[in-house]
Amino acid sequence: MPELPEVQALAERIAELSEGRTIARVEVLSVQVLKTFDPPVTALHGLPVSSVTRHGKFLDLLAGDGPHLVLHLARAGWIRHRAAYPPPKPGGARPGRGPLALRIVLDDGSGFDVTEQGTTKRLAAYVVTDPQLVPGVARLGADPLGPAFTEQRLAELTAGQRHRLKTLLTDQTVLAGIGNAYSDEILHEARLSPYALASALTPEQLTALYGAIRQTLGTAVARAHESAVTDLKAEKRAAMAVHGRAGERCPRCGDTVRSVNFADSSLQYCPTCQTGGRTLADRRLSRLLK
Repeated sequence: MPELPEVQALAERIAELSEGRTIARVEVLSVQVLKTFDPPVTALHGLPVSSVTRHGKFLDLLAGDGPHLVLHLARAGWIRHRAAYPPPKPGGARPGRGPLALRIVLDDGSGFDVTEQGTTKRLAAYVVTDPQLVPGVARLGADPLGPAFTEQRLAELTAGQRHRLKTLLTDQTVLAGIGNAYSDEILHEARLSPYALASALTPEQLTALYGAIRQTLGTAVARAHESAVTDLKAEKRAAMAVHGRAGERCPRCGDTVRSVNFADSSLQYCPTCQTGGRTLADRRLSRLLK
């Protein structure tokens, strides 16, 4: 799933490639993708691309003074630039069953394909007058790279939270933009168990967690900024210390990276670095094995 660093990089690339351009047309090519009907997609046509920004994992393309085209790429979505498109077909594009969900064509003939692989379709597009009208955007918590996100703010967010750290970090109403992969990396960097309770953190652990959030995400954003869009996924995977590396050696201590598997996701961690050498049982509501 694209997370904060990749979405930030996509926003920057789209902004660069569409600078000074006008939206010629937006083609909806999946029956599930568009979640709004007013304003219509055609309200974007003929308007200049004013800005492309990010809210958590949401992309926000502002056309003129409005409306906004807001995209959430979900787990398997991506955006690819195309230098040229063929002329539109008579009667307009028709939705199909392939990976292509949405197409944004600019006035110079270039544009962007928004795709989603797999059979489970969760990619979402919204045409709105205000991004806060998108329910997922309105519910977003603090931006972990924003100036308002301080160690004190993190202390306030964790106080009284009976959630495990893994759950807290990936809760978009608490922190916007962190997903499964970077939460694993943050907790490894901070030397904290994914099952540790947020409310039970010591001041030293809170400091470590805050530093790990800023460093892990900041480094990932800088790396993504220097990478081509086509390389973002591979660069992300290559930079992971524990996520997606079950059975491999921890780069810090050499212990074997372990995994806990759930119904539709998994987490990875290093027992030596994060759980005092103990192994987490491989079930959703596990306790540490003694």
